[in-house]
Amino acid sequence: MSAIALLAEHFDRALIAAFGSEFAGTDPLLAATNNPKFGDYQANLAMSLAKRLQQKPRDIATQIIAAIDVSDFCDPPEIAGPGFINLRLKTSYLEAQLQQMLTDDRLGIPPVAQPQTIVVDFSSPNIAKEMHVGHLRSTIIGDAIARVLEFQGHTVLRLNHVGDWGTQFGMLITYLREVYPDALTQADALDIGDLVTFYKQAKVRFDDDEAFKEASRQAVVGLQTGDREARQAWTLLCDQSRREFQKIYDQLDIRLEERGESFYNNDLASVVQDLDTLGLLQEDNGAQCVFLDGYTNKDGNPLPLIVQKSNGGYNYATTDLAALRYRITTDRADRVIYVVDVGQSSHFEQVFQVARRAGWLTDAVEAQHVPFGLVQGEDGKKLKTRAGDTVRLRDLLEEAIDRAKADITQRLASEDRTEPQDFIDHVATVVGLSSVKYADLSQNRTSNYIFSYDKMLAMQGNTAPYLLYVYARIASIGRKGGIDFSAFLSAINTVVILTEPTEFVLAKHLLGLEDVINTVATELLPNRLCQYLFELSQKFNQFYDQCSVLQAEEPQRTSRLQLCYLTAKTLRQGLSLLGITVLQRM
Repeated sequence: MSAIALLAEHFDRALIAAFGSEFAGTDPLLAATNNPKFGDYQANLAMSLAKRLQQKPRDIATQIIAAIDVSDFCDPPEIAGPGFINLRLKTSYLEAQLQQMLTDDRLGIPPVAQPQTIVVDFSSPNIAKEMHVGHLRSTIIGDAIARVLEFQGHTVLRLNHVGDWGTQFGMLITYLREVYPDALTQADALDIGDLVTFYKQAKVRFDDDEAFKEASRQAVVGLQTGDREARQAWTLLCDQSRREFQKIYDQLDIRLEERGESFYNNDLASVVQDLDTLGLLQEDNGAQCVFLDGYTNKDGNPLPLIVQKSNGGYNYATTDLAALRYRITTDRADRVIYVVDVGQSSHFEQVFQVARRAGWLTDAVEAQHVPFGLVQGEDGKKLKTRAGDTVRLRDLLEEAIDRAKADITQRLASEDRTEPQDFIDHVATVVGLSSVKYADLSQNRTSNYIFSYDKMLAMQGNTAPYLLYVYARIASIGRKGGIDFSAFLSAINTVVILTEPTEFVLAKHLLGLEDVINTVATELLPNRLCQYLFELSQKFNQFYDQCSVLQAEEPQRTSRLQLCYLTAKTLRQGLSLLGITVLQRM
């Protein structure tokens, strides 16, 4: 149990003892202090209870201190100002906790007591299109969230809700039948880039040519009714796109189970039937709709969510309702997380509302939309190529690797250092891809962010190269001292001994990992973990600059080597939760 969780437990017991059982579960309002002279944690609950208890905050704080016993792990609590309760962790407690982290593969962090089944819906590109920069955030953020939840011990279904059904296929099949029929009968008859070009041309025809539009709609009908030719063409196009997607997923180390829109095709009619049986459907201009609470059009009239169009067809809302129902009733999910751009916020609010009114989504299941902002160029506008096209994700990643390779080559030359090409290629790939991931994850996902190769590849600041360098620096300490860190712990009996201020600062930060992981799992904000790792790296560098390690006398030498090793373990674990691998040398 983390220190802050342990303190919260003790405060709960103290409140019950001091003021009665009705105060059980009261938030102690614990937070880490900004100034070490005030201790390690501060509880502000006395101020929040003043009105309820009709007492002065300082008097309340005095009663709480009299009732709380934290002597096992804290120095005696102190009251400051109008009623702040300051707490300082004992050195013996810190040292024991560090020792536990050192000897545990999970760094002393237990799995959750009640694991859940959690669906994380992320990435979701469209078939017959190339993945572009717009898919970057969903893919990276979704993967990080899934990794954190998996580390906690939850069963996570990583679902890729690809766009593999609907009008776009009728449109593309109709166009290819005219201009390149081989693509409908032969695998990989077209390059994926050519397929995208044909898709764009088909869209123009669809918008301008009524006869083509009608033929496309008939092709959709053929697809839906199982026409052999249409299904064969659809299968070929999906397989080709899927292989292209997988190249990027492999490059980014992303694991996903594909369940596209087509997966739910046979459930759409029953969704509409269920809503009708429940009395939720109303007809509006021939369409079957659910009118939503709290949503109105510009005239102030209730806004409908269309679940079946006037021509009998279905739309995204129908598919999303079918998917949500399936995830709750068949997958038995306790939590369903959608990592989709902020522009879809209203859509998901509406889908969730209908699902609640239908009784599919109950209080026992948590459905969450995890919105994120745009990736912008350095001009503050949506990131595009010089030609004005959307940046292909493949090109963006390759350029990051190429730039990393150029930086490494230049640095080696300046150091008059020679390394084999496979070393340079490996480091460039790790640094380049890690930089792209970290630059995204270190931002608050709800905001737009500026994509800059120069900033993300910088060796200073809150960047992947800086964190990777700190890890490599610790590995170099081991090499310099002739120490195999992996065998180090089994060969020693010395415990961690904390004496210097920077040792205490580093130690306390190391103990904060569990709280950060729990926060990310709740708030679904990976930037909290990035900030923790960045601050850990800073605090390690301050410790290493001020405390001799290899030249120190025993037992300090071994103790400080353990702090180095624990920092490296924590960095490696934290970065792995972000989908980033470490480097022994840079």
